[in-house]
Amino acid sequence: MNTKITSIAICALLVLILTQVEVTKAAGKCNPMQLIVCATAITSRQKPSRACCAKLKQQKPCLCTYMKKPSLKKYIRSPRAQEVARICRISKPKC
Repeated sequence: MNTKITSIAICALLVLILTQVEVTKAAGKCNPMQLIVCATAITSRQKPSRACCAKLKQQKPCLCTYMKKPSLKKYIRSPRAQEVARICRISKPKC
């Protein structure tokens, strides 16, 4: 993927996440913006950083909530996001 397309994808992801930021009562700490550290790994073939894996682990209880949001669902369920989760040893949530 070329740099211009990657930049556009990251910007689009940021816009979607920023419009969906919310804190749910169930998890208390759910904030999809915290997953921005994973944007590069999800939109490219780069290995996820330690910070990305740590945030994925922290936000795992929130993933079902995020998957209910159409604008976030496509990113959470994307093949690359699932690969990042696998690399980070995050099991798929049962929603």
